[in-house]
Amino acid sequence: MTGTEAADGERTPAEDYGTLYVVGIGPGLPGGMTQRAKDVIRTADCVIASNLYQEFLRRDGTLPPESAAVEAAADGGAVASESEDGTVLERPNGDRQTLVRSTMGQQVELAREAFERVRAGEDIAHVSGGDPNVYGKSDLLFTMAEEDGATDVPIEIVPGVTAALGGAANLGAPLSNDFCTVSLSDKWRGWDEIAEKLRAAAISGFVIVLYNCWRDYERAIEVVREERADDVPVAIVNDAGRDDAGRNVDGETHTITTLADVTDHDEKVGGMGSSILIGTHETNVWTNDHREFLVTPRGGRDVEDF
Repeated sequence: MTGTEAADGERTPAEDYGTLYVVGIGPGLPGGMTQRAKDVIRTADCVIASNLYQEFLRRDGTLPPESAAVEAAADGGAVASESEDGTVLERPNGDRQTLVRSTMGQQVELAREAFERVRAGEDIAHVSGGDPNVYGKSDLLFTMAEEDGATDVPIEIVPGVTAALGGAANLGAPLSNDFCTVSLSDKWRGWDEIAEKLRAAAISGFVIVLYNCWRDYERAIEVVREERADDVPVAIVNDAGRDDAGRNVDGETHTITTLADVTDHDEKVGGMGSSILIGTHETNVWTNDHREFLVTPRGGRDVEDF
């Protein structure tokens, strides 16, 4: 273990440590990323990302193409290389970085590997879809740092656009008043707790954005219907910001319906790339010469108020 020991027993980072960046890449395609996220990924010594996110990041060169995987060959040439330590990529300017594939079942091991790489002086970009703080990777890295006593490892969160915001942009202005997000995943929370949050949000008049909709979304809709009128607008959004590069076979789509009828569109709820936005009594469907939009006014304002 490297680093220095302070008077209170806490380790402090050595000067030659790198930094662990938890990077939100937004909805998916590079055009939805912040410039800060792009810069961190392009200059990191090591990038940890799932196969899907690697595909997204190659679209504009934020990550080099797979053909850029190299190792030093005996004849001075270059051959593709992948090992347990990841794939070594070479950028056009000659800089090299390691690409490590992230999988759901290896998050603990990947966190520990990231800590060790930082201690060895590397800057690490640990990629999270959307925003790391919205059902993303950030809490895992802090939890692992606590578990492993890795208080010496510098951690920085690079924000991204979460699905609720990406989907809202696709729909128009549905989040212009108070809103909340609720995850339907019951992996760490029981259904009773999820239902209690949904009911409270519905009673309180929040626009509600549901994440992880492959988990009992029909049950969630029934809870909200107990407290909210059946005619309020609802939108099902798939792969917002991903064009045709996401998991949904139809590419980026949205369907506007009502709270009473949303479960009739079960085939539109496609998995991890799906979110459902439930409006309030103030949300309305607004149409111009081009398409339908959802608009939730901030409340009681007209043009003169601006």
